[in-house]
Amino acid sequence: MNLEILKKNLSGHVVADEEILKKYSCDASLFEVKPSLVVFPKNLEDIKILVNFAKDNKGVYLTARSGGTDMTGGPLGESIILVFDKYFNKVYEVEGNSITSEPGVYYRDFEKETLKKGLILPSFPASREICAIGGMVANNSGGEKTLKYGKTENYVVQIKAVLSDGNEYVFRPLNWDELRIKMEQNDFEGNIYKRLYELVKNNQEILSEAKPGVSKNSAGYALWNIWNKKNNVFDITKLFVGSQGTLGIITETTFKLVPIKKYSQLLVIMLRDLKPLANIVNSVLPHGPESFESYDNNTFKLALKYFYSFAKLMGTKNILKLSWEFLPEMMMVLSGIPKLVLLIELADDDSDALDKKMEALRNSLKTFNLNMRIAKASDDINKYHAIRRESFNLLRQKIRGKKTAPFIDDVIVNPSRLSEFLPRLNDILDDYKIIYTLAGHIGDGNFHIIPLMNLKDERERSIIKELADRVYDLVFEFGGSITAEHNDGLIRTPYLLKMFGEKVSGLFSEVKNIFDPENIFNRGKKVNGDLQYALDHIKKE
Repeated sequence: MNLEILKKNLSGHVVADEEILKKYSCDASLFEVKPSLVVFPKNLEDIKILVNFAKDNKGVYLTARSGGTDMTGGPLGESIILVFDKYFNKVYEVEGNSITSEPGVYYRDFEKETLKKGLILPSFPASREICAIGGMVANNSGGEKTLKYGKTENYVVQIKAVLSDGNEYVFRPLNWDELRIKMEQNDFEGNIYKRLYELVKNNQEILSEAKPGVSKNSAGYALWNIWNKKNNVFDITKLFVGSQGTLGIITETTFKLVPIKKYSQLLVIMLRDLKPLANIVNSVLPHGPESFESYDNNTFKLALKYFYSFAKLMGTKNILKLSWEFLPEMMMVLSGIPKLVLLIELADDDSDALDKKMEALRNSLKTFNLNMRIAKASDDINKYHAIRRESFNLLRQKIRGKKTAPFIDDVIVNPSRLSEFLPRLNDILDDYKIIYTLAGHIGDGNFHIIPLMNLKDERERSIIKELADRVYDLVFEFGGSITAEHNDGLIRTPYLLKMFGEKVSGLFSEVKNIFDPENIFNRGKKVNGDLQYALDHIKKE
């Protein structure tokens, strides 16, 4: 790789020293992949130069990275890492109910702009304080409000991206006349539209059957979402969202936003028996909750054990005040730590209407004889969400001798089957005598399972494949998806063949070839995944 040519031609920084290479060898996953080069592109021209450089130099490929919070190894690669949070970090002013952002903008800064107008992008993940917009788009992120509002794919209205020919293109929803004009173009862009349209048209039934029967999915390419036949709209943004940087380099995204409700209340349930869980979920969902979250006894105990650190993560300076605020929880758990804590949030612009909604919700749950309380104050509500959001960070920082190992971290099944699914999932996990936390979006049937393992121990490392095989087989048995939000990356791409079958996996490969025939964007993700490669790159430190 001719480092001097890049340094001479790029406006941004080109770095190859060991300290930087080490830093960008890891993300929030259990993998370590050392790149050859790290580049901080400064402008659009830099990206175009890099794409053309990769085309002209066999073996060179580009992997985009923003916040580095990915849990799958998605932004890791052996060639050139493009880091966007240094220069591509501009967020524009809100116009009406939409906003445009570059990929390196951190969500916390993005939200400051939207809140000025009383608006929000409701697909923010639990890592909202440290994740970036580029990763949210690349992974089709979701979070606590996805139950009501849907994932990132629902809010992207336009994407700009540099494709493998070295040019930037604009993607947005097209009506039939606009699509026809695109397909008549005798150029790279026209060829993409023609081939993609033919692929989708000729495989409609197959794609319809392939779409996972759950409310959220980030596995594979979302080919089933591109063509809305009812409205006769063809929308390639639906393909780019969740494509994990494998089709091109996204330079700018425009989102539509939603208004924030003025008032919210949280119903907290300490559940000691999982048997009525599915019926509880079915009773809650008709009330239209803003969010319906959960975390298990291990997560709850973690927050109590590391209470001071948890308080710091919350940004709380008054520890005594926070301790007093946890008094209701102490009273609720006197009879024992619950198996699951359920958090059901209702919201409205009218406080009286919200009181009535909450009363109706409580009444619908009385037959279950549950241990419940209502949190109304914002601090009270936030502490519960903080336990759910920050548990992964606490695990990463506080457990000595063991590391978080997110490889089965994002499974989803139909919530109506949770009472059957969760006991069988726990039985599998218990077979391996490992410590783990289980939290997630119970209203969607989506769970984040985080084992704690000593990755230096070859015996514990050997568990990973076998455990993943068993958990994913269970998920497939229940008609679910192996990733609702976190995407495929190094760890799940090899399982896409088993999830979707040869025909659909072949269509994924065809999509990759349409956009990226030279395979210069984020190799080994979405297609051509190698499980042994992933296992060989599990970090040992």
